[in-house]
Amino acid sequence: MLNKYKYHFFLHAIVIIWGFTGILGKLIHMNAYYIVWHRTWIAVIGILIGLWFAKKDLFITSQKSALKALFIGCIVGLHWLTFYKSIELSTASLGILCLSTTTLHVTWLEPILLRKKFSIIEFLLGLLVIYGIYFASDNFTMQDFQALTYGLVSAFFAALFSVLNSKVSKETPSHQLTLYELFAAFMLVTAWLLFNNQLDSNLFSMTNSDFGLLIFLGLICTSVAFLISIEVVKHLGAFTSSLTINLEPVYTIILAVIILNEDDLLSPSFYLGSGLIIFVLFLNGYLKFYLKKRNRI
Repeated sequence: MLNKYKYHFFLHAIVIIWGFTGILGKLIHMNAYYIVWHRTWIAVIGILIGLWFAKKDLFITSQKSALKALFIGCIVGLHWLTFYKSIELSTASLGILCLSTTTLHVTWLEPILLRKKFSIIEFLLGLLVIYGIYFASDNFTMQDFQALTYGLVSAFFAALFSVLNSKVSKETPSHQLTLYELFAAFMLVTAWLLFNNQLDSNLFSMTNSDFGLLIFLGLICTSVAFLISIEVVKHLGAFTSSLTINLEPVYTIILAVIILNEDDLLSPSFYLGSGLIIFVLFLNGYLKFYLKKRNRI
């Protein structure tokens, strides 16, 4: 029986780990951009080690596919830069909540980039998510609204990454695609720091605790979680996996309350708005399952 549900256990463990990435943005006492820089290079090394032990081919043979992967990796870098900036300016709960608007962006990006049929249901559900964000932002300070802006921009990059990646992944093995994307993200963040005159010795000014948390963020939350997630999706399927991933905001908010005591910083309206958003995420998953089942009949 345990063997039957082991992949469900692994999937929930991965989602909790991903939910923990926002918490680490507050626990690590470093500039948000520095955190992303360390996360990317540690993740690249972690993936390289994992693929070496697994004896997987590292290089994408098609130059066109390689360039696509590198471009998508730059989008990943922009997503992380804006995500951690949002958390730095406000709370981990707000940062992860903003990512819930990713669904809304996907509804209009897919018809444009993938030529899929526009879904009015998904669009309306996306608007409900926006209302939940509006409701949650009651009594926000100016800095909170800045964090909200960064978070919403981060959600757009997350949606763009998701849509483009779904297309490119059909022509490139997942492990090669992720290696190239993480490397491109590292190079983009490096260029960003260089452009802002922040590529200096302060990058390595950290406590032992910060270093340990960065290793955990880069290896466990990024490299290991990715390698396990590939195997989990193969066994459980995309729908079950995506539905469970919707639990990420729940796990993050619970962790933020326990570890960061963010319940002292957030108003009741924030949690009501969060509840609405989480409800919409699960409703979206249920409707997709219902419509898919009906079309098969």
